[in-house]
This record gives sequence, structure tokens and C-alpha cells, in this order.
Amino acid sequence: MTDLQTATSLDRDGELRIRLRGLAEERRRFGSPRLQILLCREGIVVNHKRVERVYREEGLSLRLKHRRKRASHLREVPHGSTEPNQHWVMDFVSDCLINGRRLRMLTVVDLYDRCCPVIEVDHSLTASVSRGRGAAERSGTVSGSHPNRQRSGVHR
Repeated sequence: MTDLQTATSLDRDGELRIRLRGLAEERRRFGSPRLQILLCREGIVVNHKRVERVYREEGLSLRLKHRRKRASHLREVPHGSTEPNQHWVMDFVSDCLINGRRLRMLTVVDLYDRCCPVIEVDHSLTASVSRGRGAAERSGTVSGSHPNRQRSGVHR
């Protein structure tokens, strides 16, 4: 823009600047869209892009409030296991074979000693298999220590 165009637009926007600044002082939390509606109600019909430009030039932009993150609910720390077969964790793991078929595994891990007594492996696992404890009971490894128990990769 040339100096002549700038001077002309300042003269043209003079009344708008004064009224916009006055409204912004009255209503500090209003942004340019709401101030433009108030201007229209007062009979000053102006394009919303013009109001936005003058609003920014006058330095009336609102400062954004940064909200603090708060916990959505009370969180409890889970109690650790004090003996084997007290708490179990199940997890689904999948891998893709060379021929493109998926191989799905359901692992059941004892949280006390991090042993994995059961790994169900199949191309598709149904809901009856995902009950984990039933699978562990079927294999006979739930009670006591089993000689073929495998250590999982999770360390304390």
C-alpha cells in the first residue's frame, strides 16, 4: 500500500476504530466477531473482514487462557501381588507371516513372578479363548509352580 492509500483507509476507518475501541473496553472478553454483531446492532454495518483488520491493527486481540490440566477422577495405585496366581494380565500380540497370514497370540502373565504360563496361538482367536483363566486352567498351570513355565520379557 502507498502512503496515500494508508492515509485514506485510516480516515475511512476512523469512526470504526473509535467505536470498536469503545466497545472492546466495555466488553473485554468479546472478540471481533461478537463486536461486529454489536456494531451492526448500533447501525454501523461493516464487512466482518474489515472489522477483523481494524481489530488487529488496534491491538485488541484477546489473549488465550491456558487451561490447567486436572485429573479427571481419583486414581488409585494398584496393589502389588503378594503371592503367585493372585493377579493376572492378558495381552494380545499379533505378527504377520511371510505368506501374509496373521498369527495372533494371547499371553497371560502372572504379575507376582512375571511368568507366562499360557500362550494361546492361532490365526484367529475367539472370545472363548480370550477368557485367559479358562485357558490357563485347561493347561493345568494355574495352581503352584509348573516346570515348563516361561519367563516373560517384563522385568521388575
